[in-house]
Amino acid sequence: MTLTNWAGNTAFTASRIHHPTSLDELRSLVAAARRVRALGSGHSFNDVADSPGELVRLDRMPPLIEIDGAAARVRVGAATTYARLAPELHARGFALANLASLPHISVAGSVATGTHGSGVGNPSLSAAVRGLELVTADGSVVTLERGHDDFPGAVVALGALGVVSALTLDLVPAFELRQYVREGVPDDAPFDEVMADGYSVSLFTDYRDTRAWIKTRGEPPGDDWHGTRPADGPRHPVPGMPAESCTVQLGVPGPWHERLPHFRADAPPSSAGDELQSEWLLERSHAAAALGELRAAGDRIRPVLQISEVRTVAADDLWLSPSCGRDSVAFHFTWVKNPEAVLPVIKLVEDVLAPFDPRPHWGKLFTRRPAVPDRFRELVRRYDPDGTFGNTFTRTLLDT
Repeated sequence: MTLTNWAGNTAFTASRIHHPTSLDELRSLVAAARRVRALGSGHSFNDVADSPGELVRLDRMPPLIEIDGAAARVRVGAATTYARLAPELHARGFALANLASLPHISVAGSVATGTHGSGVGNPSLSAAVRGLELVTADGSVVTLERGHDDFPGAVVALGALGVVSALTLDLVPAFELRQYVREGVPDDAPFDEVMADGYSVSLFTDYRDTRAWIKTRGEPPGDDWHGTRPADGPRHPVPGMPAESCTVQLGVPGPWHERLPHFRADAPPSSAGDELQSEWLLERSHAAAALGELRAAGDRIRPVLQISEVRTVAADDLWLSPSCGRDSVAFHFTWVKNPEAVLPVIKLVEDVLAPFDPRPHWGKLFTRRPAVPDRFRELVRRYDPDGTFGNTFTRTLLDT
């Protein structure tokens, strides 16, 4: 049976997939392979995770969740999902500062591609990493911690340096949130004020009609919040889809890990992979202008669009992070599952956003190759001189 990604739009070409059950076995597999890469939960929409040789999946490695309460950190196995990790942290009185829309994704895969949630003060999930353990091409284990010269290039590294076996993440005290959905967000609503009105705020739009998802630790939105109206029941991000798989709304308080994601950990999203995805991040100051341009192109976007989500991401210092060095606005597109129809519209969106210096999410669909800093190329040459972890995606990106 052909191995595919979560959405089924990418078939992996690797000749073999391994499931090591120990670190020693992983080291031996990597050292013996001519070409090898790690595959996480498969929640990517391009060939970033594929290998021209072999794949390793760490889902059968011994479970690893080691919480250091005194230092407010946790060491986790690379294949650990946020759905598995979060309840254990909460039970010990801790939390992660932010989560993505889906908790079902693996920590290492999310980190390697710069995945994020939302919130004007919340950086990407990768920014929570304070250390990582990397199996390099000769089977050695290299540990890098925040402060090491190579660390900012090794966190969001697209699997190009080796196989990440474990990560150490920063923790914060556990907290509660309440989630509200507001409908009818007007086009002229002040973007910065709207996005700052909660711990995490997302806009869901088809560039004609817009809703706001507000996840707050404080007061609920007022009755006439920016001229909107409260939803009269639970909502799915895609209008018309059933909301049973979504996290609890209507202001019911709950733990951080049961409110920050849009989808419940015990249920897959209703779309179940029947979609394609793209996302681009811009400097946040361009948000209003970019929204205006996308609304102007809305008639050409909507025929292949399920929904678009607009989020904010605080800056980090990780070289390949789409939010490196700039507070960002992220425009995410959930497309219909029709690559031939969607590809021209992806190119259209790239044209629309081009004046704003967009950076793509590494795990989603895009056509324009973004710039990569020379220091990352040098890092890849040092850690992987023989190209053991290279694939078509990284070779095209790095022009090697």
